[in-house]
Amino acid sequence: MLLDFTKHFVAVPTEFKLRNNIGCSWKVTVKLMNGRVTLDQGWATYIAVHKIMIGYMVTFKLLTPDTLKVIIFDNDGIEVINKFGKHEEAFSAKD
Repeated sequence: MLLDFTKHFVAVPTEFKLRNNIGCSWKVTVKLMNGRVTLDQGWATYIAVHKIMIGYMVTFKLLTPDTLKVIIFDNDGIEVINKFGKHEEAFSAKD
């Protein structure tokens, strides 16, 4: 994310809660690197569990100062519906 993204915050949080389209949440840490805000610990696992592939589009909408809504679209532009199973629940941060 570009550093301009930080203008929406009083202070950039050290972690974000990513909320998907069915209401499940996932925590990732935030790191400032090379003039960009990056999602760090937890992001690679999120990508693997949600099977995000090259060519997919991932959008983020700021819901609260530390919560982002994540919407994933596949190569055909169709929204991916995330369904949590037992494996995914082991990694999710439920409210």
